[in-house]
Amino acid sequence: MLERLDMTREHDEEELFAAIDEEICREAKERAIPFNWRKELRMRVFHSLRKLDVLQELLDEDGVTEIMVNGAEHIFYEKGGEIAAWDKQFSSREKLEDIIQQMVGSHNRAINEAEPIADTRLADGSRVNVVLPPIALEGPVVSIRKFPKNPIRMGQMVEMGSISEECAGFLEKLVKAGYNIFISGGTGSGKTTFLNALSEFVPKSERVVTIEDSAELQIQGVENLVRLETRNAGPEGNLEVTIRDLIRTALRMRPDRIIVGEIRGAECLDMLQAMNTGHDGSLSTGHANSCRDMLSRMETMVLMGMELPLAAIRSQIAAGVDILVHLGRLRDKSRRMLSIMEVDGVRQGEIQLNLLYEFVEMGESNGKIAGCWLKRGELAHQGKLYAAGIGGQGAGL
Repeated sequence: MLERLDMTREHDEEELFAAIDEEICREAKERAIPFNWRKELRMRVFHSLRKLDVLQELLDEDGVTEIMVNGAEHIFYEKGGEIAAWDKQFSSREKLEDIIQQMVGSHNRAINEAEPIADTRLADGSRVNVVLPPIALEGPVVSIRKFPKNPIRMGQMVEMGSISEECAGFLEKLVKAGYNIFISGGTGSGKTTFLNALSEFVPKSERVVTIEDSAELQIQGVENLVRLETRNAGPEGNLEVTIRDLIRTALRMRPDRIIVGEIRGAECLDMLQAMNTGHDGSLSTGHANSCRDMLSRMETMVLMGMELPLAAIRSQIAAGVDILVHLGRLRDKSRRMLSIMEVDGVRQGEIQLNLLYEFVEMGESNGKIAGCWLKRGELAHQGKLYAAGIGGQGAGL
């Protein structure tokens, strides 16, 4: 096909399919090609020329949530919480490298032996991480995190058993009232999905600025929305735009709320300062094993940006973050909201946490974990609820 096509001009899909069909018919005259194989061959050649080769079939399949490429010959995917090997592979390492350059180059990112690691995204919003040799010993490694074409709403999460209706209603009131909420959890626990679901409760009249390393958030229902994405340094090491740069810029954009996709380092200090300077209702996520662990990580991340006394850091965290929500992936592969905690100030040098809701296991049935969310305490700081006209205890809190 590459020999036949005029590569000096762009071919539309219809023209490309016609050329592929003609080539298949020509081949079929010389050797037998079963009819059922012709259709698959047609799509595989098209995907190789225009899409992402053998990965395209996995990308088009709704149930697949993760695609993992360990060199040209080994492809794995996650579906329904289970990881399985894919029975297809790239025709060569060179073809895999071409696909990698196609993915990375489409968003003005660069990857080569000098810079062998890159993060990017696909046109459908899927998140991509690439590692090249010599860092990756067995060949190029690609990890693709797929997101639903239609964002999962909070009501669907209630139906799936990821959160109770009571907890969802409680969080809705907190988001509308402008509480600063931080979502923690491990890899694959559903932090981004949960953040997207929470965004549907943001009042439609507000101006929201989102900040991400690689744009993947699907904010729902907000018309006055500004989306910002970082940029890696150029070949000379300049022109880099970091999360910290974007947070500082966002403060000049008159946002009502700032949403940072994930906090990983020194930008934690800038996020806390934004939360402490009138941008109530800001949201973010971070990797941690518990709410308490998330606080410890935030202290460490602030110290990565500035040498401050620990007491000052804890004071900033306690003043900026109102609510911590922790998510987890249980042994049955289900994703659940495990706890909601309120940050209740600093006493005797330690940040105090007030447990509000907690998921409690009640046993297993057919390999599935059963449980419920128990209310453990009352919200201590209800000023924002009253200010928003929602009310406190009378509002079902």
